[in-house]
Amino acid sequence: MTNWGKVTRKELDTISKIVDRAQGMYSFLASGDRLGAMMDMQACHTSHPLDLAKFLAFDDGNFGHDFCGIIRHLDRNTGELTECFSPRCSK
Repeated sequence: MTNWGKVTRKELDTISKIVDRAQGMYSFLASGDRLGAMMDMQACHTSHPLDLAKFLAFDDGNFGHDFCGIIRHLDRNTGELTECFSPRCSK
């Protein structure tokens, strides 16, 4: 279960920048699923802590690996990552 209160305002601001960057890269986000992507990143961060500054600073290849991997492998019921996926920006 996701503990939404664990994410600080600063972390939320960085997650927003990550999603902004992803919207510029991926057409599936350009269609308007910003809120879903924000929630997925928050849920992942609360269950599997991420180095958000490192994530945002990644080159496009590593950024895409982590962003798309989280979207694809996040179990929205539990907030856990499935299929042994591990983001490269994990703490």
